[in-house]
Amino acid sequence: MKFFSGFSLINEEYLFEEYIEGSQYSICGFSYGAIKALNATSEMLKNSQRVDRLQLFSPAFFQTKEEKFKRLQLMSYKKSKLLYLKQFMKGCFFPYEEKIVENIDTDISELKELLEYEWSIERLKDIADKGVKIEVYLGSCDAIIDVQQAREFFLEVATVTYIKEANHFLLLN
Repeated sequence: MKFFSGFSLINEEYLFEEYIEGSQYSICGFSYGAIKALNATSEMLKNSQRVDRLQLFSPAFFQTKEEKFKRLQLMSYKKSKLLYLKQFMKGCFFPYEEKIVENIDTDISELKELLEYEWSIERLKDIADKGVKIEVYLGSCDAIIDVQQAREFFLEVATVTYIKEANHFLLLN
């Protein structure tokens, strides 16, 4: 199993243990890491490597957000990276108390990539057509992504697990 971390995070995979399929042929990603997991899956399949399952936890889904929102995120990051990341983490844990997570250094190009990423239904269908089971997990109280639009989008190609009262980390408290 290969796990890809979310924006500015490292070693948070323990938060998803109850959902992760531990097979060596599974690829998982949380938030920004979901984009990386999708890319890794495509690359592995292109190289005739076996992938049975792609698990996307709270995938970074911003393609329905207005450009004004995205510009504001980037401006806030440029103004104070530390304050931006602090507020971002608060949003990830909302409406519950924050837990300790490990952070790594980030740069604005990563934030820009996740904000501007366009999920492709055709690309996901191509992966599913190659026998990969796609699973998406979303929390109803996620304050980071557009949960309803993500749910509608991914339902076409994936099994979507909608966790009532869960936040961006899929936690319930």
